Amino acid sequence: MTSVEGIVRLGILGAGSFASRRHIPDALGSKNVLLTGLCRRDADARARLAHHFKLDDSVMYSSWEEMLDAAPMDAVIIATPNNLHYDMAVEAIERGLHVLLEKPMTIRSEDALKLVDLADEKKVHLAVAFNPPHWAHCHQIRKALKDPEIGQLESAAMYWTTQAGAAFKRGVASVNQPGIVVPPTEFRADPDQNGGGYFIDGGSHLVAALLWTTGLRAVQVTAIMDQLPTDMRASIIIKLENGAIATINCVGNSEFKGRRLRNVFGCQNGSITVVSFDFDTTVAVQGHEMRRFKEADLAPVPGPLASLVNTILAGTAPVSSCKLGLHVVEVVEAAYKSAATGKSVDICTRSSAVVSA
Repeated sequence: MTSVEGIVRLGILGAGSFASRRHIPDALGSKNVLLTGLCRRDADARARLAHHFKLDDSVMYSSWEEMLDAAPMDAVIIATPNNLHYDMAVEAIERGLHVLLEKPMTIRSEDALKLVDLADEKKVHLAVAFNPPHWAHCHQIRKALKDPEIGQLESAAMYWTTQAGAAFKRGVASVNQPGIVVPPTEFRADPDQNGGGYFIDGGSHLVAALLWTTGLRAVQVTAIMDQLPTDMRASIIIKLENGAIATINCVGNSEFKGRRLRNVFGCQNGSITVVSFDFDTTVAVQGHEMRRFKEADLAPVPGPLASLVNTILAGTAPVSSCKLGLHVVEVVEAAYKSAATGKSVDICTRSSAVVSA
């Protein structure tokens, strides 16, 4: 099979519960994507996926190595347990494939840096599937923070709670998420596979939101966590390169039914407040005048797969770049080190272009 102009041939490594809810429907619903490979080791899960999505057996694989060798592809999504991201991404990039990595990019910053350099060497696109760069309200926050009238960022406070305890074998049951075809595995409860606890999981999105919307790099991290290495509650203090201090408080095993988010960005001449309940999000920008808007009223932003396809076909810059992914890993890694040692951790980073978009 040869590539068709305007079509990206796509394979998915790690066709699990999240891929069944998001990546596979996105691929099948895109006129610019042809799904040519789907990998899942478990035979029953493969059969359920094939039946539900009406996929031909020829695109189903039990071995990711075999899929990379045999399936005709231009790009892959890697949605496996976190500790497998690096090796799979290396193999895909070496074959000249574009890659969309689920967050976190890797569990070690040195591996993330190697992937950034390898993608640059092989001249392929490498993106990371963080949520904030693909949320319309975050684009509005980023735009507001760049407005000279609101002034320089002085502080930020981010607060997030959810019910993810079941995925870590701790706390209350997870919030029901419709559209899942195969049940989730329990890799998150294993710190060797997950790379940590809840902060490396849901917390990575919050770090990405801070870095991407502000366009600033983190230079120092101080953290406390409830339990290591499988934390469910964490409080992180991040010093940004302009001197601003940001805090991230996240609770992954909340007994509150639903997802809550409240972020406040304090600037010299105003503030930006974000309040969200189960993704019903309202943003208020207060400066010389007060502006309010809801996520549902904004023009939608292309999701991670659509963004990668646009990058491949149109040559646009990835909305959520691998350099952002690298810096998030650096911050998360520093947070776990700080929590373990009780000391602040300085960050020396090569990810200077974290705001590329």
